[in-house]
Amino acid sequence: MPGPSGTGAVTRSTLRRQIADALRDEVLAGRLQPGQEFTVKEIAEQYGVSATPVREALVDLSAQGLLDADHHRGFHVHEYSVDDFRGMIAARGLVTDGMFLVLADDPQRGPDPDDPRIVVALAGVRRRGEEAQRAAAAGDLTVLIGYDLRYWRELAALFGNPYLSDFLHRLRVQSWVCTVQHLRRLRDLRGELWSGHTELVDALARRDVPAARSLVDAYNAHSLALIERITGR
Repeated sequence: MPGPSGTGAVTRSTLRRQIADALRDEVLAGRLQPGQEFTVKEIAEQYGVSATPVREALVDLSAQGLLDADHHRGFHVHEYSVDDFRGMIAARGLVTDGMFLVLADDPQRGPDPDDPRIVVALAGVRRRGEEAQRAAAAGDLTVLIGYDLRYWRELAALFGNPYLSDFLHRLRVQSWVCTVQHLRRLRDLRGELWSGHTELVDALARRDVPAARSLVDAYNAHSLALIERITGR
C-alpha cells in the first residue's frame, strides 16, 4: 500500500539536510581541505544514498558559500582569503550590534530575568559558553566550533531579532570555515582562541549593552589579528 502523499519528499529533504550537515562538519574539521574536489557520485557512494539528495545538499552548501560548483565536473571546497574574513567580521559585527539594539533602545523589552523559562535558557547558554571556553583553553578547535555555534544561536534566540538570528548563524559558519583553513596551520592553539563566552552572556543577562558591545568588538579584533598574524598580513 503506498505511503502518505509527500513521504518521499520528506525523506529526501531529511537526507539532504543530514548530508549537508555532515559535509559542513567535514569542512569545519579540516577533513575536506580548501580546493578539494569531489563529485555527486563520490559523495552518494560514500554515504550509501541516491544522487538526488546529495546534489541538493551540495547546491545548498554552494549557496551558503562553503562550496564552489565546477561546471560539468563536480564541486570543490571554497578557499577564503584574509580579505574575505575581514568582510565577514564587519558583517558579523553589524548583525550582532543590530540584534542588541532591542536592549539598548528599551531594556524592558528583553527577556524577563524572572521568568523561569528564561532562567533555564540562560543557564543552558552559559553552560555552552563554559564548554566553549574549556575547549578554547585546551586548543581543541573541533569541540570549540560545535559549542560556539550552538552558544551563539541560543544567545541570538534569547536576546536578538529572530529575523537576524539565522543570518548570523550562517555568517558564523562561514567565518569558522574561513578561519579553520588558517588555524589548522598552528600545531598548538592553547591560549590563541577567544574565550569570553560567559562574560558576554552575563553582560547581556544584566542588560549591560555597552559591556556586551565591548566584548564583541574585542572578540572581532582578536579574531582578525590572529588570522592576519598566521597569514603574515
